[in-house]
Amino acid sequence: MDVGFVSEFRDGKRKFRFVDGEPEIPIHVGGADPLQESYCHYVARGLLPQLLNDARKNPITNAMRATHELPVGAHISVPIRLLNGSIYGTFCCFSRQPNPALGDKELEVVRVCADVVSSLIEDAVSFGNGLLEKRQRIDELIESRNVVMVYQPIYRLSDNRLMSFEALARIPGEPSRPPDSWFNEAVEVGRGTKLELMAVEEATKGLLALPQQTSLSLNLSPDAIFSEEFEKVFDELPCERLVVELTEHEPVADYGALRARLAGYRSAGLRLAIDDVGAGYASFRHILDLSPDLIKLDTALTRNIDSDLARQTLARAITMFGRKMGCEVVAEGVETVQELEALRDIGATKVQGFLIGRPMILSDAAKLAPVFECRKLKFNSASILKAAS
Repeated sequence: MDVGFVSEFRDGKRKFRFVDGEPEIPIHVGGADPLQESYCHYVARGLLPQLLNDARKNPITNAMRATHELPVGAHISVPIRLLNGSIYGTFCCFSRQPNPALGDKELEVVRVCADVVSSLIEDAVSFGNGLLEKRQRIDELIESRNVVMVYQPIYRLSDNRLMSFEALARIPGEPSRPPDSWFNEAVEVGRGTKLELMAVEEATKGLLALPQQTSLSLNLSPDAIFSEEFEKVFDELPCERLVVELTEHEPVADYGALRARLAGYRSAGLRLAIDDVGAGYASFRHILDLSPDLIKLDTALTRNIDSDLARQTLARAITMFGRKMGCEVVAEGVETVQELEALRDIGATKVQGFLIGRPMILSDAAKLAPVFECRKLKFNSASILKAAS
């Protein structure tokens, strides 16, 4: 056959979705012609056989312009049926010359091809419908601003003083799932930046209620930082009280451009933190090329660090490197007194985790005491219980 194509029936037309054939034949992807003037229409209605050895010998096709203008000699066309029974279009092929050798074997090959295409179309339609459903769900979330912001405290180890909070989003909508799943879905449908910056707006509404001496850490991706919405939001905020956390999991295409993007805001007091350090290679590149103010040790590194020599060694190396670079080192995910003391010995400057304080609503965060009264300036179970009470 000289030409093969997949057509779709839509709005009274036969639209060509895929074409493989000689360049001089006037059938191209995206082209269309009236459905009722096509072979496909008659085949789909059962008025033409699916295989024609010579189109000029059939009275219907002999009367059609395409038979003589293309010309069409032998022709095979099979309807593409979807699972709901509807006809999507046809899988067709034709030669310019008649071919009496074509028979059931060749027709069956084309039928198999049509079945394969039907399956692919079903997958594509299902995927498209899934994306539409996800987009609608994320758009409704952004429009309703149905996000609850919670605040996890961060304390300085040298004097046990409350220094900052990390703002974290909790999304009560359906389906019930972790916040990361919502944000990943937003990225999938092109709404990641909108959801991130909406969360920033909701989080910073609490700045006035938080203790004046504290700062607020906000998680943002490079895409969000480069967006126009970033300027609209951050130009109205007190940069001296804000920290932008850049996760290690987000790639940075152009470090120079990102540095330039943040330069004015950092001059105004905004600080930059690299999150999830120790979880992979990218965080070290972020540190080298962005000169952050803070390094946040990943939970995977701090967990059981008191009993794991490998974790201790890596954390100590990162901490020493950070100090030489002029960075503070914040240990995340601290859950036991033993982990806390190990991190103190390693040289971490700040700590964050369930042992110190769980993420809490704004009213509770606003009531936190500025200093833990800890025996020998160390966190311990008794002092934590006292502070919590």
